Amino acid sequence: MYLLEHDAKVLLAARGIPVPAGCLIGRGDTIHRAALPPGPWMVKAQIPAGGRGRAGLIRKASTLQEVSGHVGTLLGTTFKGRAVASVRVEQQVAAAREAYIGCVLDPAAGGVRVILSASGGMDIEQASRDLVHDEVAEPTVESLTDCVHRLAGKLPAAIASAARDAGNRLAQAFLDLEALLIEVNPLFVLGDGGWIAGDARIITDDNALTRQQALAALLNSRAPAYPDVARKYEHGFDYVVVDPEGEIGLLTTGAGLSMMLIDELRAAGLTPYNFLDIRTGGLRGETRRLTQVLTWVGEGRNVKVILVNIFAGITDLGEFARLLVEAIAAVPGLRLPVIARLVGNGLPAAREVLAAAGIGLHTDLDAALAEVRARLAPRGA
Repeated sequence: MYLLEHDAKVLLAARGIPVPAGCLIGRGDTIHRAALPPGPWMVKAQIPAGGRGRAGLIRKASTLQEVSGHVGTLLGTTFKGRAVASVRVEQQVAAAREAYIGCVLDPAAGGVRVILSASGGMDIEQASRDLVHDEVAEPTVESLTDCVHRLAGKLPAAIASAARDAGNRLAQAFLDLEALLIEVNPLFVLGDGGWIAGDARIITDDNALTRQQALAALLNSRAPAYPDVARKYEHGFDYVVVDPEGEIGLLTTGAGLSMMLIDELRAAGLTPYNFLDIRTGGLRGETRRLTQVLTWVGEGRNVKVILVNIFAGITDLGEFARLLVEAIAAVPGLRLPVIARLVGNGLPAAREVLAAAGIGLHTDLDAALAEVRARLAPRGA
């Protein structure tokens, strides 16, 4: 789960990590001066993506009128395919030096990569290599703390102490939250040696939600901000809208195969609407999951066809086909053609069930995509 900055800062603040005072404002909210922290302010679009500063989605304000104007401009703005539904208004931090600190899970190296830099802010990616220091440590408090201290020792004396303290606290948070990434950029280092997390990015492991009470509570209270994760948490499988303008709804299983199919569709000039790993082993003879997926796919404003792509090993395709036909009938508002590409156990029975429902069955992906193209082609073309 890629946390919005506001939520990341709320979590960090609860752990004693200093962040600028701020509040969240959404669509329809009234801006009250009393609810704002002391000015001047930063008005920051809340969206799970980097590059907000360069895109003009982070703005300064010195008056309440400027805050109101920026909030009105930013809400509804689309960036990297996502619409801004809320903004964080927080107190500006003045007279501070900008640094960078981050912890990221590095599976290839078999540990946690700790990164410290004497330079931070929007230009961190262009920072001179001699200003950035990193090392891989084991995922333990002792190892990460030792790593932070070694790296901080390479930084200028003016920021080394603050970086060391920030690194120790963030490393502990990284482990406690079972995070995949925590970074603070910029890390504001104050003249008195103190520090403040100017911006925070946290990515957590969705599979750890059952163990992470604070994250689960956040998800329950802020579900509209994290629709994909909320769906997985509630329904037990992955469903993500990858292109709101997509024309092809996908009913697929296997995360890797589903991503590969999306890549193939895009390479062929086709636009998939969603990613899905339905996990057919979890159907257990009932249609609830399939019905839910078909309902979600049917909500796509440009979806014109549904492509089913299932590779079955243990799952019996005859049983799956029966459940699919029942699920389609259970979504009366669904008026989309269904194209099925099935491979595996029980194929003859599946062909018979689908044929009776007027659904053709393909075993070759190219043949299925050819029918998809035909369904998408304008009439008379």
